[in-house]
Amino acid sequence: MLNNLQKDILKLKEDKNAIILAHNYQTGDIQEIADFIGDSLELCIEASQITESDLVVFCGVDFMAETAAILNPDKKIVLPDKKAECPMAHMLPAEEIKKARERYPDAAVVLYINTLAEAKAEADILCTSSNAVAVVESLKEDQILFGPDMNLASYVSGQVVDKEIITIPEGGHCYVHKMFHKGDIIMREKYPDAVLLVHPECDVEMQAEADEVLSTGGMISYVAKSDLQTFIIGTEVDLVTRLRRENPDKTILPLLSEAICENMKLHTLDKVKNSLLNEEFVVAVDKEIADKSRKAVERMLEV
Repeated sequence: MLNNLQKDILKLKEDKNAIILAHNYQTGDIQEIADFIGDSLELCIEASQITESDLVVFCGVDFMAETAAILNPDKKIVLPDKKAECPMAHMLPAEEIKKARERYPDAAVVLYINTLAEAKAEADILCTSSNAVAVVESLKEDQILFGPDMNLASYVSGQVVDKEIITIPEGGHCYVHKMFHKGDIIMREKYPDAVLLVHPECDVEMQAEADEVLSTGGMISYVAKSDLQTFIIGTEVDLVTRLRRENPDKTILPLLSEAICENMKLHTLDKVKNSLLNEEFVVAVDKEIADKSRKAVERMLEV
């Protein structure tokens, strides 16, 4: 049952010919009023297919809204809270990529989509956690400069053994997924029949303990298709919110209830309503950077 504020937002959305995109880590009340919910890849694909809407309200972090702006230069993209930044994306400035290219001139640059537009403009191709292996395998180069997440880089390196993966910067990480430690696996003693799913941004020791290492979109698909009943989820807690709503007959447990992305949670229903009413805060990307970045995004989408 939607509350009055949610109903107001849906009415405003219709009046403004708007669309609301939300990441899987948004709170349940925002998930309920979104036109589309997904992981970084799914949101990128959805953003590339927007045709009818004039206004896009992006309930995610800054790099996601920038990607939507890059793919839709003729549309207004707004972020309900302009402070919703991804700390990991800010760990890799464009200048560091340029320096790495000088050190490894024959390497291809593969950047996680969790980067700012200025960094994307320096990439040969982008990837997400769900397609990183396929993207790296698609390249002819033997050396790959990969950033900014060191754990995703380690995961790719383990899957693609015939290429040298060089991580930039050193120590790039997601602070939420760094919260998980081997000691959290004690939950498996309480739920011995549960399937443990962890995100590839988790530390390598956590990946080794998991039954499956999957993106959030991969987790959603896995749980939906599985005949098993109990799942322990090693990523941000509001993916559990979505999984429980979509799989009411299954037991979905967070590996760590404190795994909260405070940056994602800056968006609220009040702020979503304001973004529709006042069409703020607009996300704009410099045209030259956007044009260069778009090539890397489109190359990823082709893969």
